Amino acid sequence: MDKKPITIIGMPMDLGQGRRGVDMGPSAIRYASAQNLLRQLGYEVEDIGDLSVPSPESVNIGDPQLKYLSEIRQVCEKLADTVSGVVERDRFPLVFGGDHSMAIGTVAGVAKHYQKLGLIWFDAHADLNSGETSPSGNIHGMSLAVSLGVGHHELVNIGGFAPKVHPEHVVIIGARSLDPGERELIQHLGIKVFTMHDIDRIGMARVMDEAISIVSRETDGVHLSLDLDGLDPKDAPGVGTPVPGGMTFRESHLAMEMLAEAQVITSAEFVEVNPIIDRENQTAKVAVDLMGSVFGKKVL
Repeated sequence: MDKKPITIIGMPMDLGQGRRGVDMGPSAIRYASAQNLLRQLGYEVEDIGDLSVPSPESVNIGDPQLKYLSEIRQVCEKLADTVSGVVERDRFPLVFGGDHSMAIGTVAGVAKHYQKLGLIWFDAHADLNSGETSPSGNIHGMSLAVSLGVGHHELVNIGGFAPKVHPEHVVIIGARSLDPGERELIQHLGIKVFTMHDIDRIGMARVMDEAISIVSRETDGVHLSLDLDGLDPKDAPGVGTPVPGGMTFRESHLAMEMLAEAQVITSAEFVEVNPIIDRENQTAKVAVDLMGSVFGKKVL
């Protein structure tokens, strides 16, 4: 990856997730010395601070199948504009979260500048629900669907256009907890999903070779959306929706190292770090370690 200057954006989003605490994720990642590491790797880094996000206690939950819809839409519009401004300045947008509903804004902001955006979704979940299929009504489980143009019109049309990405340019890696509606949508749209079964069976190296081939084929940029619950809870305990049997610390590093070698990533976000349920900021430290690999850190 070339040394394009990096702009850090904090997104203390705590509205799309049913478990409190992810609003402190950006601070936890900063505390784990993200900026220092990136500078040691030779990057020029600016941190423009956190966007303002209302707390759940200060607003009405609204429709229980689309909780905090209006507030999430407004904040994601703001994030999309901020990310777009970073890209316009020819800088790399790096967003710290925050629950995964924020990806609606991140992807929208990036997609304004890429006609055919590739997307790597590193996650235990597919986040392909809608208000009709979601068991919880939490919008963090709908963010990929929204980016694909599926869901409530207020979310789908953030940024003034839809869809932001197309199914043939999307790869989900690490999935192991899918709802029935998500399975149907995956089949309907033909989205490529590498489940933990696939990773166990063919290995992370082959998974990443195939994933990189898919997201870089006839695309003009690639966004990495990395949910820390993609890792096994033993390695990343501070996440709101942990699922046993996830990717190991080393498998995840290999994935990030291969992305760095391919030099395809043009924007990234690291989400769902919850320091309240973490152990000594372990999950934020893992996020920063993986970040280092994405930006070219090597053993030798």
